[in-house]
This record gives sequence, structure tokens and C-alpha cells, in this order.
Amino acid sequence: MSLTAIFDGVGAAVAADVNNAKATFKVAQELKGVTEVHGTTGTGHRVVVDEPPSLGGGNVGATPLEYALAAIGSCQLITYRLWAARLGVRFDALSVEVEGDIDVRGFFGLDPKVRPGFGAIRVRLRVRGPETKARYDELRRVVDAHCPVFDLFTAATPVSVELTTG
Repeated sequence: MSLTAIFDGVGAAVAADVNNAKATFKVAQELKGVTEVHGTTGTGHRVVVDEPPSLGGGNVGATPLEYALAAIGSCQLITYRLWAARLGVRFDALSVEVEGDIDVRGFFGLDPKVRPGFGAIRVRLRVRGPETKARYDELRRVVDAHCPVFDLFTAATPVSVELTTG
């Protein structure tokens, strides 16, 4: 199925019933080791997360922060692919490199003024193709406006936490 057909199909389904636009994603995880976490996504994929030995882990999986960077990078690439098809923007190759800076004083509670998350993230996209830079810049603006994971990093998202015991 073409990406344009997917856009058209989703548009038609939502036009028929706005509830067709709503989706819920889920991951269930369990701590298996000192920092080793095993999980399963709602689509049945297994995920293993861990920390390097310097943070007490066994390094059997990517860290949560690496997964976060992979999430924004892969979502950008997928969103580029979809919107390029929708807008008729051609490219021959597209790649991304994502870096994030963190000050561990926040995570370890060593300085209450330092946030525990990333202080900065850099997304470096590289596109090769026949279009003008202006056309790729236009695509970038559309992608940034529609990429779900980019939105998670750039806009406040309500998060609720429920703790049960027993």
C-alpha cells in the first residue's frame, strides 16, 4: 500500500468517525536485575533496557536515554518519509544522528538546581536528493509540526503515575 493511500485511508476513516483517530500505545516492563528491564510492547515486540557498568548495570541493552534518542530520531525519519510522500518531495537518502547532553548531578540528587533529564538534544538530519534546500526546509517545518516524538520532547505532556502495593 502506498503512503499516499495510507494518508487518504486514515483521512476517510477519521472523516467517517473522529474516534477512529484515537489510539493508545502500551509497554509493560519488569525489573529483572540491578538495572536490567525487560518489556513487551503492545504490538508484541520485546524490549531490553539496561545501564552500563559505570551505573551499576550489565550493559545488556540500550539505556533509557539512548532509547529516547532513538525514538526521536526514528520518528523523525518515519515522519519525513510519510510527509515527503504526501507533499511530493523526493529524496534519495535520509539519515539522522541524535545526541543528548545530561548532567548526572540531577539524577543522583547531587544538585537540586540540575534537572535529571537532557539539558539539550541535537537532531542532525542529512538528506540527499534532487529538491532545492528551500523545499527540504519546507518539509522539515511540516515534519517538526507533525512528528509525535518530537512533540513529546518540545511540548509539555501530562503524565500521571499510579503506585500500588502488595
